[in-house]
Amino acid sequence: MRVALADDSMLFREGLARLLADTEVDVVGTAADAPGLLALLETTPVDVAIVDIRMPPTRTDEGLQAAREIKAAHPETGVVILSQYVEPHYALALIEERARGAGYLLKDRVDDLDGFTDSLRRVAGGGLVVDPDVVNLLVRRSRVHDPFEELTAREREVLAAMAEGHSNQAISAQLFLTLRTVESHVRSIFLKLGLPPTPDQHRRVLAVLAYLRQA
Repeated sequence: MRVALADDSMLFREGLARLLADTEVDVVGTAADAPGLLALLETTPVDVAIVDIRMPPTRTDEGLQAAREIKAAHPETGVVILSQYVEPHYALALIEERARGAGYLLKDRVDDLDGFTDSLRRVAGGGLVVDPDVVNLLVRRSRVHDPFEELTAREREVLAAMAEGHSNQAISAQLFLTLRTVESHVRSIFLKLGLPPTPDQHRRVLAVLAYLRQA
């Protein structure tokens, strides 16, 4: 798997690049800002671009803006945005704009290198990955007369795992359920959230987006 990395902190950027180099991840280039990353991608194809959310010049949402430009110029390239803080609105904006091949993770996740590289592989494969801390923050917020109130506790667990980017097979292993049971829960979630099958919409993505919008 080939990745490029952009972060204005040289210590973090070079440290992460060195950690990834010790795995099967090929770090083909690094940059200190979004323009540098975009210039790198023009000449060097990668599977995933890793980008800090806050970089010069404004240190607000440069990473999100870079994700938009990467989608336009290199739609086949996955993007993982890293943040030091739990900022659900940025995670929602990223997923709404990229229905596949996207991730929003806290920088602390780098400490678990195996888990972090697994997230990179899922994004490279077209999956969606949302940091568990972001999911946990949003799931605690509920609305009166919300359709999510109809979900059972187990269905909420399944949907939370879906939001973190796990496949049905992975959810089966994580929750110690049979694959058939997980598939049954997923169908029930779609039904309760009013997501019938359609030819041009991905119900799994729509369910995750609806779940994350609970705020």
